[in-house]
Amino acid sequence: MNDRAKALESLAAKRWQVSLILSAAMMFIYFGFILLIAFNKPLLGSLVLPGLSLGILLGVLVIISAWVLIFIYVRWANNYYDNKVAKLIDK
Repeated sequence: MNDRAKALESLAAKRWQVSLILSAAMMFIYFGFILLIAFNKPLLGSLVLPGLSLGILLGVLVIISAWVLIFIYVRWANNYYDNKVAKLIDK
């Protein structure tokens, strides 16, 4: 196997690793929220502010965390992955 193929394989493994870490983080956040709904409804019904329950607040934070994790992946892909692929193509 030549150096380019090894570098490409290493790059693919790194992309897979980043994807798994971010996916695991999202699953932890989402399933944590679902388990909280299933096992502690009274807590989620408590009011944080008048008209705003903890459940609604956490639901919004789950959605925002998905956006943040997507932003992290896109930024990583644009700044690291794409640059490495471009360097491999130019060789």
